[in-house]
Amino acid sequence: MKAVVLDGYTLNPGDLSWKALEAMCETTAYDRTAYDISGLDLIIERVGDAEVVFTNKTPLTAEALKAMPNLKFIGVLATGYNVVDVDAAKAQGIVVTNIPTYGTDAVAQMAIALLMEMCHHAGAHSDAVKKGDWTNNVDWCFWNYPLIELAGKTMGIIGFGRIGQATARIAQALGMKVLAFDSYQIKELESVTLKYVELDELLAQSDVISLHCPLFESTKGIINKESLAKMKPGAMLINTSRGPLVVEADLAEALNSGKIAGAALDVVSSEPIKADNPLLIAKNCIITPHISWAPKESRQRLMDIAMDNLSHFINGKPINVVNK
Repeated sequence: MKAVVLDGYTLNPGDLSWKALEAMCETTAYDRTAYDISGLDLIIERVGDAEVVFTNKTPLTAEALKAMPNLKFIGVLATGYNVVDVDAAKAQGIVVTNIPTYGTDAVAQMAIALLMEMCHHAGAHSDAVKKGDWTNNVDWCFWNYPLIELAGKTMGIIGFGRIGQATARIAQALGMKVLAFDSYQIKELESVTLKYVELDELLAQSDVISLHCPLFESTKGIINKESLAKMKPGAMLINTSRGPLVVEADLAEALNSGKIAGAALDVVSSEPIKADNPLLIAKNCIITPHISWAPKESRQRLMDIAMDNLSHFINGKPINVVNK
């Protein structure tokens, strides 16, 4: 059985191994192939007559799949699987799997790291010290940004699945109260410091809002001019989920006007970020390059689950199938 990895570099830049895949299949692993349909010919060429394909962000459209008659299994190396035309795959009898849970703790940790950076600007203060600002300061200490204590403040979490719940636990450990919004509520999670509320109440009462919901039509642009207007003056926003949850021009306007005190984003609407993204020049906006998922421990779990998905498929008992 032949297997092709179309874009394996972000998962495995050299610190992991494809040995488990090589033990199951004759394997060719490419670091990168193409991230849009302009690379269709190259995608088709590289898949060739392979029965197994792994992809992270390389698209497998209906047109591409038609040119892959031998293909039987697609392993998406991520939770989201919109890079694959799952209906076309199903029509061709191709099983498509994803990785439903691998980075819960890593993403929650990153959300809190971004919050801490907004509260203390540790990186900027370290840079200032190394530049000589402390050496030449007339006082024994200084700060270039307002410093924020989180104990007693309220975090609103939009999307209260595994990652939202993990983020809430850390926030509570910091002394914060948590308001959660989700269409599916687990009432036994509620406590003195955590309760479910409607979205408008969450927007109005939260000092910090962290996004942890999936990207659906119903959640696309959930942070927009109207929802930003309902937020507390001086509130902060964190997004480690999906870029299109935020209308970026509206957020930039809210940041520049001072309505929002800060935003910290690990995801944007188009990745890599485009040079004309208004958030690049917005005030008090921290942007990191989609790394919430990327600690080695998290990537190893992803690799292990991907290989387990393939092993179950080979044994006739597929798991984590998204196009049943």
